[in-house]
Amino acid sequence: MNEHFVMCARSEKNGKFISEPGPSRFLLVPDEEIPSPKHAIGKPEVWFKKLRKAAVWGKDQRRNGDRGDILVFIHGYYNSLDIVMQRHRRLIADLQEVGYKGAIMSFDWPSADSALNYLEDRHDAKHTAMQLVTDGIRILSSEQTPDCTINIHLLGHSTGAYVIREAFDDADDASLANNSWIVSQVVFIGGDISSASLNQGNSSTESLYLHATRVTNYSNLRDSVLKLSNAKRMGISPRVGRIGMPDDAPVKAINIDCTEYFGRLESDDDLRKRDQREEIGAFDHSWHIGNIVFARDLFETLKGDLDRTEIPTRRRGDDGKLRLIHTT
Repeated sequence: MNEHFVMCARSEKNGKFISEPGPSRFLLVPDEEIPSPKHAIGKPEVWFKKLRKAAVWGKDQRRNGDRGDILVFIHGYYNSLDIVMQRHRRLIADLQEVGYKGAIMSFDWPSADSALNYLEDRHDAKHTAMQLVTDGIRILSSEQTPDCTINIHLLGHSTGAYVIREAFDDADDASLANNSWIVSQVVFIGGDISSASLNQGNSSTESLYLHATRVTNYSNLRDSVLKLSNAKRMGISPRVGRIGMPDDAPVKAINIDCTEYFGRLESDDDLRKRDQREEIGAFDHSWHIGNIVFARDLFETLKGDLDRTEIPTRRRGDDGKLRLIHTT
């Protein structure tokens, strides 16, 4: 029986997790089950040891030691525990299909299962964001040794991008001791944060760029969930998951425009059957998880072996911008 790694920041009531912030708990969730307090590991160090073991897939020839990867998935708002685990398990299946051999864990912050809770979810996301760094990333980073190199990557969907941005910013504002932690790849899909906040020198994202080797954003102009006309987002600035990275973003940031590919996916039933393994939630906002083309592109991003402009699932348009493309 497979067990899934989940770091949960929800409070508990009557033996069940609820949509309110709580202390970090480290879960091993069996297949076909949703996260529950009963899945918590009593000693976090045991959970971290299991996670690191699952992450190792080979040897680093340069250092004569272990080599591995951990991808941390951070979900969006309006996600029940059932949806969180559907996406977690689908992400595992997608990446394993294209060759990923590392570990995947989810950071489960206390989103509600109601679309009306957008503002409250943003508040709870902000409240628990720092736990992602203090109780998760820093511990994993601090235990890296010369003979064990495990790269840590983050994938934020929707409000998950906000959690990542706020986690990095809060951690630096708090002047944490031992603040030299770093992650390899940070990836946003359907990112529900301001595009303008990701420009060079912006105070809200300077910590993100400081602690990440690369930031990759997948944008889609057809994402209706992120439209400014959406009542829940009225009055806020254009989102990076819709319009993409600003032109003055730092050199370590890159945008992959998925608009053209998603347009084909939406209109071509045969292509959709070939490329889409599963659909979970609003398709134009959540198509990435369950899509094999995105999985291939994400895998190459995590590996980092190819130049970011040479990944086969991308092409450069006449305007010089990179686009996601279908490959056979």
